[in-house]
Amino acid sequence: MNQINRVAIVGGTHGNEFTGAYLIQKFAQFPDLITRSSFETVTLLANPNAFAAGRRYVEKDLNRCFLKQDLQDPTLSSYEELQAKSIQDILTSNRDKQADFILDLHSSTANMGLTIILVNSHPFNLQLAAYLSQINPLVRIYRCSFKSIAENPFVNSLCELGFAFEVGPVAQGLLKATLFQQTEELVYALLDYLERFKQGKISSTNETLILYDHLSVVDYPKKQDGTIFGMIHPELQDKDYQALNPGDPVFLTFDDQTILYEGISTVWPIFINEAAYYEKGIAMCLTQRQQINI
Repeated sequence: MNQINRVAIVGGTHGNEFTGAYLIQKFAQFPDLITRSSFETVTLLANPNAFAAGRRYVEKDLNRCFLKQDLQDPTLSSYEELQAKSIQDILTSNRDKQADFILDLHSSTANMGLTIILVNSHPFNLQLAAYLSQINPLVRIYRCSFKSIAENPFVNSLCELGFAFEVGPVAQGLLKATLFQQTEELVYALLDYLERFKQGKISSTNETLILYDHLSVVDYPKKQDGTIFGMIHPELQDKDYQALNPGDPVFLTFDDQTILYEGISTVWPIFINEAAYYEKGIAMCLTQRQQINI
């Protein structure tokens, strides 16, 4: 981990998530903001064509294009598939220029607040996430781990160290100053931590960390032809990271019938009513809240 020599900050992986995209533009204009003495920081606008069009993607979700087998498949040639291969080349192909830590900036229409998304449980990632949640109690940590890097389709699959920031709620194609500033401050705090770590100024300590571990996804109520016939219940809307108990309302159908949560144990839903997930058949993700020692 002392070999963190190059940190990559990625934004605009989804072109209509403006928080990260415009932060990348700001950092490119004012590089001193992200410059630290012990490592190089680079920025990358991941999906410039989608950003220019104000769309999540042009042909395919870029943040689902980083499966190892897909990156190695020469037959895949959509714009985003080629862009993913280009990003891999930029961040990993040259040993002298490879990214040793990747921070991917996202925003959500769901009430995600300030969320760190972990795609693996590397001890350094856990320690850094714990630090950021300690200095800012608004930060929550969602762990969506994959069994191996080969199964991870996200940008963060390109590097073992790093994670994503997911902030919301903010509409697609919109900037919200408060979330922009909060994300910016988290970026600086992360870079400062890496700097102190490189300088040997952070001692290892036994800490506890609250994690929201991914369990499953829930689709909207649908007819056999795939047509939605219900929506998130008003009592659940915007209640991300709040306990959902068996028998609590989940959906409200268009004929005003309430659909209750039929699980056998309490869960903590997140990404509730995320606009971008309608096409993916995801009304929310269910998580298990737990405390771990690191």
